[in-house]
Amino acid sequence: MKVAVMGYGTVGSGVVEVIESHEKVIKKRTDGEMLEVAHILDLRDFPDDPHAALFTKDFNDILKDEEVKVVAEAMGGVNPAYDFTMQLLQAGKSVVTSNKELVAQKGVELLATAKENGVNYLFEASVGGGIPIIRPMDQCFAANNIEGVAGILNGTTNFILTKMIEEDMSFDEALRLAQENGYAEKDPTADIEGFDACRKVCILASLAFGKHVYPNQVATEGITNITLADVAYLAGVHGVIKLLGQIFYMNENRIAAFVSPAVVFRGSQLASVNDVFNAILVRGDAVGDVCFYGRGAGKLPTASAVVADMVDAAKHTERRKIFGWSEGAEDYVADYRDCIEMQFYVRAKADQQAVQTRFHDVKFLSRRGQPSDETAFITDAMTENTLRKKLEGVDVINIIKVTNY
Repeated sequence: MKVAVMGYGTVGSGVVEVIESHEKVIKKRTDGEMLEVAHILDLRDFPDDPHAALFTKDFNDILKDEEVKVVAEAMGGVNPAYDFTMQLLQAGKSVVTSNKELVAQKGVELLATAKENGVNYLFEASVGGGIPIIRPMDQCFAANNIEGVAGILNGTTNFILTKMIEEDMSFDEALRLAQENGYAEKDPTADIEGFDACRKVCILASLAFGKHVYPNQVATEGITNITLADVAYLAGVHGVIKLLGQIFYMNENRIAAFVSPAVVFRGSQLASVNDVFNAILVRGDAVGDVCFYGRGAGKLPTASAVVADMVDAAKHTERRKIFGWSEGAEDYVADYRDCIEMQFYVRAKADQQAVQTRFHDVKFLSRRGQPSDETAFITDAMTENTLRKKLEGVDVINIIKVTNY
């Protein structure tokens, strides 16, 4: 079967490599039919590439080739990826993607178009890179009411936090090392401010609960305010800081979802996930907690997930998979600050007596070199809005959510 690849960056080139290097195993999965790359779309020139003859700068070469049945989109961004994907689906071609931004913003429209045209729109690689999570969420939890999801969804931030925790490295030093190692972009904003994780939360929430969630509905906080002082205080109670995407089921018409730094205590499956690795913990009412772990990014891990979707689409050319979700609503995602109770880590310029007058039950923390006018503590469970009311008039340095995963 002829296929095409749009975008020849890290992921796109990896897709071509995996298709060619795994011919035997792919044939086993497709009942003997091989995937043959017929076109590679990219505006750049690759004159020395062994696939030079396959390159095109004209999208119509793919769109109008009736023999191409499956297309991998690895362009990134919303446009022109959205326009190209929509045209391909309308032309009766299945599309698979690693493009989390596109799925988070336009997934409900693309899934509806795929359904209307009897083809598939698949995106296993959009969350967790090579970690299988989309299919398990859709299929393996079918007999469960999903109660919540918590995930370390960004390898760059997890690498930075690991260096701060394990090697006492400052945020700036750890970020610089991540950039030197190729884990962080020159402009790391999407990673360190949580936007990348937010898009993945949107996809997971949409899939888990059946209604589309948009990035502007998910409150998002990055890791730029985390310091070594916070790390030291929490180490004393066997806690570590992770950037987590968290999703809570409330009822059929409401969920809560947010991205933020969170305290995870040793013993949690998420606490031991270090460096660039990702982990996604799904809580079902029948199965309990199930954790998916692995490399959340990288050329070959992500490409392997893309190619797996291409194989799946190739096997379903005569019928489409029952897969997707419906449109959401403006008030579908609740403000978690009003409705989700949790504990909080607080660091402030205050003495313990002043804290005790505001909170009934707190656990005070300490660290080496602690300033005499600084207090750190963990509260009992309450909403964030309640916490902030209690802290009015207090010189707060930092607040970090404490997770129960």
